[in-house]
Amino acid sequence: MVGVSREEITDGSLVRSLLFLAAPLVVQNLVQVAQQIVDTFWVGRLGENAVAAVGVNFPVIALIYSAAIVVSTGTQVIVSQRVGADNTEEGCRTAFHGLTLGFLSGSVVAVLVIFSAENIIELLMSGSEVTTLAVTYLGTYMLGFPSSVMSDALEGGFVGWGDSRAAMYVNVIAVVVNIGLDPFLILGWGPFESMGVRGAALATAIGYTVGFLFALGLFLKGRSGFVLRREAVGFDLDVYREILEIGVPTGAQRSLSQLVRVLIIALVSAVGGAAAVAAYTVGARISSVAFIPAQGLSGAAQSIVGQNLGADKPDRACRTTWVGAAIAAVGLTLAGVVQWVAPEMLVNVFVPDMTPDGFRLTVDYLKILVLGYWALGASYMFNAGFNGARRTKVSMVIGLLKYWAIRLPIAAVGALWLDFGVHAVFWAVTLSNVIGATGAGIYYYYTTNRGMLKRAAEKASASAD
Repeated sequence: MVGVSREEITDGSLVRSLLFLAAPLVVQNLVQVAQQIVDTFWVGRLGENAVAAVGVNFPVIALIYSAAIVVSTGTQVIVSQRVGADNTEEGCRTAFHGLTLGFLSGSVVAVLVIFSAENIIELLMSGSEVTTLAVTYLGTYMLGFPSSVMSDALEGGFVGWGDSRAAMYVNVIAVVVNIGLDPFLILGWGPFESMGVRGAALATAIGYTVGFLFALGLFLKGRSGFVLRREAVGFDLDVYREILEIGVPTGAQRSLSQLVRVLIIALVSAVGGAAAVAAYTVGARISSVAFIPAQGLSGAAQSIVGQNLGADKPDRACRTTWVGAAIAAVGLTLAGVVQWVAPEMLVNVFVPDMTPDGFRLTVDYLKILVLGYWALGASYMFNAGFNGARRTKVSMVIGLLKYWAIRLPIAAVGALWLDFGVHAVFWAVTLSNVIGATGAGIYYYYTTNRGMLKRAAEKASASAD
């Protein structure tokens, strides 16, 4: 059963629609972060080198997942606008095209990465035990990538339809399988052989595959009209082109932004060594818990904006973004309280045998990150406002400026030329979040006052006919 009806999304309380549609997405994001945290917990039992190996892969894998972002974003936005315009048959047809595009792109990327894993990791570090472990992790992880991209495409379709619960169920199942396998495959519990970081990656790949099969089952069976029928099956180049037109800018933003993260990992390694990389990894994983409410609200807002534009209600779409931005900014500020008050406790939970340098750096990173949480929450919502209106190129430009014109220069100059070391990187993250959110909010206000959403509503109505 769908938690929020299409009528509520286009005519009811915006706050209720945002919160009810976001709630399952928050749970979905929570279980995804739980997966990362549990992986870090079990890998942490292998030592600091193993944690660093997984940490090196974190931005690399996020960069690779740009392919999934292209498909899921394009599918979600188009499905939401079709549903808002009451063209549900085209919504299901779009989802099928997203699924098949996900299979093709996911398979191609997986093969390329598996055969070039060693070269990819050696761009970041070389000649150490961490390098060998990192290559092993990446190659094994990619076995589940095609299933993950196809699953993301279907989840985007469900959320665009207004059924965020389905996406939550898929992710919960995938993560439960992953978490359940972790101690057996990583440490060799029971009859299993200890596989270390390879076991962590394999558990994730198996979880993604099981999650995709469940998502496919839901699509075949159908939920509230979102079902794969014979009429939805087809290979229309125009539909693929439309998905790519919307999704590619978002994927490009993600890939180029993640490339900055990869470069920053290399910078952290150069100025701080394995202890700094481990600190950056643990800090990023812990802080990601605080991002969950904003990520959920962003996914909900993207669908609500899209459906209201499809229903020719641009003013309501605009209000959705601003209401969501306020909720996200306050929510993330509150979420950061524990991280500010007791960072030492959090570090001890995840890596109990961390070196003194690694421990100190992780605590510092957690405190610095909290100062920019409000801005990160608001920026998620402004991106959702632009994306729901098919203005993904705007989100791309904002993201590129944030990472390439602000974060990377501050980090590089501070760490290498001003001799602030890894702390320059920590401050670069927070400052870029604050400046980026402020700029995005000003530009959203400017463009909506000049009719951006009215034009988007006209285009959505025309394309749905």
